[in-house]
Amino acid sequence: MNMFFRWLGRHKPSLEAASLRDAGRLAQIHAASFHRGWGEGEFESMLAERNTMVHRLRIGRKIIGFIVSRIGADEAEILSVALDPNQRGRGFSRDLLLLHLGHLAGRGVRTVFLEVEENNQPARRLYERAGFATVGRRERYYLQPGGEQLNALLMRRDLS
Repeated sequence: MNMFFRWLGRHKPSLEAASLRDAGRLAQIHAASFHRGWGEGEFESMLAERNTMVHRLRIGRKIIGFIVSRIGADEAEILSVALDPNQRGRGFSRDLLLLHLGHLAGRGVRTVFLEVEENNQPARRLYERAGFATVGRRERYYLQPGGEQLNALLMRRDLS
C-alpha cells in the first residue's frame, strides 16, 4: 500500500519557486512553445531579478511547465506561461495560472495584465476562464517566421 501512495505522490504536480539551476529546462520548454524561445541566459537574468516571480510546475523531478510575472507596485504582468507539449490538455496550465495568481495576490498585487496572440484560442480560453477580460488590442504585434504579423490582445484581471 505504501508503494501505491508513493507512486501517486510522484505523479502529482507541485508548484514551486523556480531557481537558477532550472534555467536550462525552462528555456527548453519555452523554445518548444514559442517561435522565438527565450534562452537560458534570459531565464537566469529573470530569475535573479527581485521584481520577477517565476514558478515551475513539476511532476516528480521533472519540470513540465512554468509561469513568469514581473511585478511593479501593486500590478503585475504575466510574461509567459508554457507547458511541455507532452503535458498539454490535462488542466495543468489552469492549475499553474491560478496558483501563481494566488502568490501574486499574496505579494500585494491587485491587478494582473498579459498579452496573448489573438488567434491562440486555447490560451484565450484559459485566461478568460481564469477571469481575465480583454481591455485592448495591439495590431500586428507578433511577427511570425514567414513574416506574417499577428494581433495581440491585452487582458486584465483584478485580484482584489
